[in-house]
Amino acid sequence: MHLFAGCGPTAPRKGEHMRFALLLGRMLFSLIFILSSFGHFSAETIGYAADKGLPAANILVPLSGIVLLLGGLSVLTGYRAKVGAGLLALFLLPTTFMFHNFWVITDDPMSAQIQRIMFLKNISMLGGALILLYFGAGPLSLDRKLQHRPIERA
Repeated sequence: MHLFAGCGPTAPRKGEHMRFALLLGRMLFSLIFILSSFGHFSAETIGYAADKGLPAANILVPLSGIVLLLGGLSVLTGYRAKVGAGLLALFLLPTTFMFHNFWVITDDPMSAQIQRIMFLKNISMLGGALILLYFGAGPLSLDRKLQHRPIERA
């Protein structure tokens, strides 16, 4: 091994490898939204939401499935990722409090615990969406690729 290996003009810049961590983080973050979006078109999910008191569940639940799919794909690809993260945040805020309100469950400690875990999971995902909303998708994204288009001359 050479004493100065990894130094000089061909050495990677400090922290450059972290761009892959951000891409992987976006992939992992978006997975739950993309995969769960398809369930929002099922009669079971629509019925569950109606039982929890969601008005017009037959319209709003499939609409939320579309929001989850578009938001998840946006974050995954990094195309208009801030908009996608905003969609996910707008979905998470009301649904977290409406569907995972563990504090009202008094007769079944196990159900209360499960809903508490789901509530905290959603709160942490809301935090992730807000971080993406602020910082964007990062260097390995369609947003970044489209920013660096060559200038077309007439």
